[in-house]
Amino acid sequence: MNHFGKVAVMYGGSSAERPVSLNSGAAVLAALQSRGVDAWGFDPAERPLAALLDEGYQRVFIALHGRGGEDGCLQGALSLMNLPFTGSGVLASALAMDKWRSKLVWQALGLPIPDYAVLDDNMDCAAVVEQLGLPLFVKPAREGSSIGIVKVKAAAELPAAYAEAARHDSLVLAERAMTGGEYTVTILGAGESAQALPAIRIVPATEFYDYDAKYFRDDTSYLCPSGLPPEQEARMRDLALRGYRALGCRGWARIDFLLDAAGRPYLLEANTAPGMTSHSLAPMAARVAGLEFADLCLRILEMCDVG
Repeated sequence: MNHFGKVAVMYGGSSAERPVSLNSGAAVLAALQSRGVDAWGFDPAERPLAALLDEGYQRVFIALHGRGGEDGCLQGALSLMNLPFTGSGVLASALAMDKWRSKLVWQALGLPIPDYAVLDDNMDCAAVVEQLGLPLFVKPAREGSSIGIVKVKAAAELPAAYAEAARHDSLVLAERAMTGGEYTVTILGAGESAQALPAIRIVPATEFYDYDAKYFRDDTSYLCPSGLPPEQEARMRDLALRGYRALGCRGWARIDFLLDAAGRPYLLEANTAPGMTSHSLAPMAARVAGLEFADLCLRILEMCDVG
């Protein structure tokens, strides 16, 4: 596997998702090294990016999550350094990280998304509740891993939920709750050749799929195969591909869905640097599709590009 050259596995960083990124990066690093790749860990919170060139790195596997790693900033820097990197480029990364602007793109193309509202200090709580119903979810628009998300069950809870989300981001959204279940679809590839892996149904034991349920609890259930009828899963995977292509994603990403009570899927968000921990969903879907973890890492690395 020396044809990859010297590979930096970029992990850690300074976002709120640093602990998860350290776990993801360690797993990717071990997998690549097990296949003979000359891979090394690189934490941009501890070392300048210029060291990538000084030390002769030839590719970068991005295992950073959240701001500074998944939002287009790092992708822009690596593009200027002419270093190939995994995953989406600047624009797709920035769009996917911003839940509001990704919704606007999908809306413009007629793709289904949950009803939502942008909140601010002067919001009319009664109007928001009238529009979206209860319960609803309040979330920072540019965070991941369910950080800052609050489930609101009464209109009186809305100001406090907004304040909590606003601690993490100046852009805050409220979304209609969907009761038909939560699903996710991992995509590999680019353009018309992109492939949707089997869907996973997520069944948290907690009230919703929060940070603890994602990374620390052992009572969250993941169903893959998803249990959906074949034609319904096929529709969801097709919608995932359409959402992926609409944002201009490449390499790989994970598209999250909510279903309504009638079983209709709605695009929720795109993750352009999905988790690669023991609890993560992209490796789970790949395994069901016949792709072991180390093979998945190699496949992603093979799709490196610049810019």
